[in-house]
Amino acid sequence: MKIAFLYNHEAGHQVRHSAVVIPALVSRHPEIKVTVLATSDTLLSTVRAVCGPETESKCRFVKLDIPAWHKPFARILDAALPFSRLDQLYSNREIFAGFDAVIVTEGTSLFLRKLRGLEHLKILRVDHGAGDRAIGFKPSFGGNDLVLIAGSKQRDRFLELGYLKPEQIAVVGYPKFDAIKTTQKKKLFADNKPVVLYNPHPEPRLSSWYDMGLDVLEYFYNSKDFNLIFAPHIMLFKRRAHFTLEGLTFRVRDEVPEKYRTCPNILIDTGSDASLDMTYTQAADIYLGDVSSQIYEFLINPRPCIFLNAHKAAWRNDPNYAFWHFGPVVSDIMGLDKALRKTDGDHVTYRPVQQRAIDVTFDLQPTPSSVRAADAIAGFLMK
Repeated sequence: MKIAFLYNHEAGHQVRHSAVVIPALVSRHPEIKVTVLATSDTLLSTVRAVCGPETESKCRFVKLDIPAWHKPFARILDAALPFSRLDQLYSNREIFAGFDAVIVTEGTSLFLRKLRGLEHLKILRVDHGAGDRAIGFKPSFGGNDLVLIAGSKQRDRFLELGYLKPEQIAVVGYPKFDAIKTTQKKKLFADNKPVVLYNPHPEPRLSSWYDMGLDVLEYFYNSKDFNLIFAPHIMLFKRRAHFTLEGLTFRVRDEVPEKYRTCPNILIDTGSDASLDMTYTQAADIYLGDVSSQIYEFLINPRPCIFLNAHKAAWRNDPNYAFWHFGPVVSDIMGLDKALRKTDGDHVTYRPVQQRAIDVTFDLQPTPSSVRAADAIAGFLMK
């Protein structure tokens, strides 16, 4: 049985969700031969770091590429479309044909279903993130042969929507946590002021960054009471322009003025590894965000949260905003100031809500999630 773990993205935020499964798979199921396919040296390096040298010696690592003459077109088209991701799949279809199954973390990989010669290929998705937005519950998930998810919240919603059948679902917990020391907290500022993590999403319809982001930075620039970590979703600063077909929304991202980068109580990180490995979600005392599923990684240790409703959503009875019940929702800087000064008192009310949500979001058991995922993959493939 030959399988490939595929990493086909401009950023590395999905790697830890599945790469940590590789050591468990090769040690527990040696009858399955594993190859890592990645589309950049950075992705390959990150996978190697997660797997460790012992596992690396038991796998093949292959860098995928597209033809040189495609690249000028890719640089233009990638601004609006995932052209390179699709081209990596098409241009390397002969490589994919040599595998029985491919393990993926995102939906673009289902393009493999459309390519001749890959009819035999099984596609198994280790989902990245465990949020509530509709994008995580699309009908296209049904195109996967198996979807490995974090807990009963996702399972029940997929079944209710009818997008997945019970036999297409494996609840395995959250493998990413196995790659992270979730009790580790780094001290990132010299003083002991409360640390706020501002984590806006890139989605142009829903993100707070485009309309409120610079106001948020200015608030903390003038603050004597709080430290700020500005660590947005890594894709926000990968592109200057952001477009979505939902509502046909197009937004241009602002740059961060230099005065905020040199401010002693503001740490700005728009894309280092620390923004991917939960360094900041563990270091912060308060979460400030909009629609990112990173809120659930933050709440593995329940703490105060505040949400920015910059797009005037009618959110209270919308399941796509279930996580906005974990803290106050504000729509302007005055509301943010008020919410920040009430976090300790408010959290008494919100903490039980957070804990109940975590319990149904992450099915964590004594057996590590990465081991459960490895066994689920092997069990499915060896049937």
